[in-house]
Amino acid sequence: MNRRIWAAVITSVMAATLSAIPAHATDSTTTATTTTAADDPIDPPLYDQTAGGDTVRVNVVTETRADLSGAASVGDTLQSFDTLPLVTLRVDKSGLDDLAAQPGVVSVTEDGLSAPSLDESVPVIGADTAHKAGKTGAGSDIAIIDTGVATNHPFLKDRIVAEACFSPIDATYGATSLCGNGQATQEGTGAANAASGPCATLDGCDHGTHVAGIAAGDGTGLSGAPAAGVAPDAGIVAMQVFSKFDSTKYCGAAASTPCIRSFTSAQIAALEKVWQLQQGGMPIIAANLSLGSASYSTACAKDARAAAIDKLYAAGVATVVAAGNNGSATAVTAPACVPNAVSVGATTDDDSIASFSNHGPLLDVFAPGNGIISSVPGGGYDSMSGTSMATPHVAGALAVLRQTYPTEGLASLISLLATTGKPVTDEAGVTVPRIDVAKAVAAVEPKPEADKKPRAFQVDNDKDIAIPDAPTGGTGTAVTSPITVAGYPGNAPKNLKAYVNITHAYRGDVQLELVAPNGTTHLLKAASTSDGADDIIATYTVDASASVADGEWKLRMTDTDDGDAGTLTTWSLIFPTPFENTTAQTIPDSGTLGSTIAVSEIDGNAAGPLQVYTNLTHSRIGDLKLVLTSPDGKSYTLKPYGSEAGGTLQTTYGVDATDAVANGTWTLKVTDSATGSTGTLTGWSLGFPSYENQTVKAVPDKNYTEIWTKADGLSGVGSAKLQVYVDVEHEYLGDLKIDLIAPDGSLHLLKDNGEEPGGRLRKVYTVDATDLPVNGWWKLRVDDVATGDTGTVRNFVVRF
Repeated sequence: MNRRIWAAVITSVMAATLSAIPAHATDSTTTATTTTAADDPIDPPLYDQTAGGDTVRVNVVTETRADLSGAASVGDTLQSFDTLPLVTLRVDKSGLDDLAAQPGVVSVTEDGLSAPSLDESVPVIGADTAHKAGKTGAGSDIAIIDTGVATNHPFLKDRIVAEACFSPIDATYGATSLCGNGQATQEGTGAANAASGPCATLDGCDHGTHVAGIAAGDGTGLSGAPAAGVAPDAGIVAMQVFSKFDSTKYCGAAASTPCIRSFTSAQIAALEKVWQLQQGGMPIIAANLSLGSASYSTACAKDARAAAIDKLYAAGVATVVAAGNNGSATAVTAPACVPNAVSVGATTDDDSIASFSNHGPLLDVFAPGNGIISSVPGGGYDSMSGTSMATPHVAGALAVLRQTYPTEGLASLISLLATTGKPVTDEAGVTVPRIDVAKAVAAVEPKPEADKKPRAFQVDNDKDIAIPDAPTGGTGTAVTSPITVAGYPGNAPKNLKAYVNITHAYRGDVQLELVAPNGTTHLLKAASTSDGADDIIATYTVDASASVADGEWKLRMTDTDDGDAGTLTTWSLIFPTPFENTTAQTIPDSGTLGSTIAVSEIDGNAAGPLQVYTNLTHSRIGDLKLVLTSPDGKSYTLKPYGSEAGGTLQTTYGVDATDAVANGTWTLKVTDSATGSTGTLTGWSLGFPSYENQTVKAVPDKNYTEIWTKADGLSGVGSAKLQVYVDVEHEYLGDLKIDLIAPDGSLHLLKDNGEEPGGRLRKVYTVDATDLPVNGWWKLRVDDVATGDTGTVRNFVVRF
């Protein structure tokens, strides 16, 4: 990660801010490779390795998953992935040539090998003080991607929440499995137990148990044990990613044989599994990688692990990586050089940089890593040193901070560790913070409290969801898309609407269901063998009054017949206004009727245009005047006296009521100015139009993204007090310029770029939209105007 924020803090007051620490600002090159043609995705040393007819394991990264089948055709597939645009192949020289010519191939790198790279250290970083304050990492899990964990060790017992093993078998490399079942992969109990199975007798297999103890050990009631790791109440996801090697070619002449080494592809498989577990509901805050391979003096954005690390970062999971033990002042080992990884160096007890620790401009934070006592297989404890030992201090610290600041984004938590840490300066004058958990936990957030998101009556999700084709003779796998409703009191309405837009040939194949937060399923559209038309663009109405409104709603889509697949492009939940009076009331002849509606749960002032619907009959409508009065006494004439004949008046008025309070009793006064005519107010309602889009979209580095919502069927024009709610997270908020684009194409600046640290911005902006058309597409455009950092748009609301 880029350390621009930390540099700013060092030159000023050490302020505790929950803001983002940016990514590496340097280019993606390695000190270990030479330069090749700019358009050649092949790492140059691979040509030399295959020149004599040999084959090599390579990780092939493609632009999209659709490009994988072409890439995989040039060699033997050794490892495939469920969600990443990546495949591990065995190829020869001709295979490399084919890959170089393949469209969509981004990079081809060797499936390289990595080696495994508390009583005193926990107080050094203030974690014991955090424990006394009740901050112990409870509610979060930490993935230890290493040599497995002694799952029954008393320091770790009863907190192993999941196990998985990815241990490739490759006779060419002399590599055999260390999984409990002897296979290349295993999940479940026993998959990563370092105290049993083939790993138990090998040197180095104690590494993961030691790392896990530093991150999350608990010595309560144990004789001879350290008091605790950094996050003693966090859960542990134990992962084995090493294989056993019998060749000095891969163990090294100085190392004992057999040895353990980890293929890059095994690490990627583990990172992808962490993402899948987190998406399935496991509260993983960090993935710890206390290992490393080649050294890089600049960021390695093309490392094969980068896609998985980026995917985890976007999901709120930090990949915390050891910087390496080469003693370099300019380089770190991969994958610590990946921009979205958190790279960790080691310090001694007196906050000196450990002699073995890599450090310099690519480092994000320091933590103690010299002479650290922690758990080892067999039930005992031992002292180890290395950046491997520093790294789990940071992973555990993130669990503690997640418990302390449950609503903050990942970038904010990482930055908080940096901005509250103790400055450590190396021989070249580069300053990097040594984490201080106690200060981070005690930090008083200086930024203003996040603005409350306005209540929305239409909520959109524009994320594309693929609807898989059904197998022959069967039903396809159901897929869902979520929308979260918040701030809508009580139950959902009887006339809840769901708008759906799906591209699908032969739409009769598709069954659509709306699943309420309480699990109730509402059939929107049944499958039909007789409906052969293409695409579904429809609005469905359901009685959802048996379910609470707030919570996660899901659109569930199932393809029931083979032959065609499809894609959900957008869907919306539309809540009709709950503010209505449907009691029929007589309009007195030559008199005034006052009809009331109570409004609640609308923050601030009323809308502009407020939607006022009236439904009345009268023998002479021209005799009538309609005036709306707000709870604070402001009056708005809807209809003056006129000359209209008798009949029915069903119309919606758009009123700029932004100067009136919203909550309270509104009164519609219907005055009959003449005698001899009567009528009835059948009903009326008030609508506060507000549109929300919950699609989460990445803000690419030095680029832009847009998110939009469509207003339709509104009466009136815009006001001077249009409200726009923005929820965006970025590693350096100062890079962002944010604009609102109105339906007429006009651009309205919400936030300009400038000097502002990273973090999460949740703010309501007021826009002068006087007389602008309200119906049409409203777009939020977020521009990243500088290089080095990325972010995410999380929510966008337009409230009239």
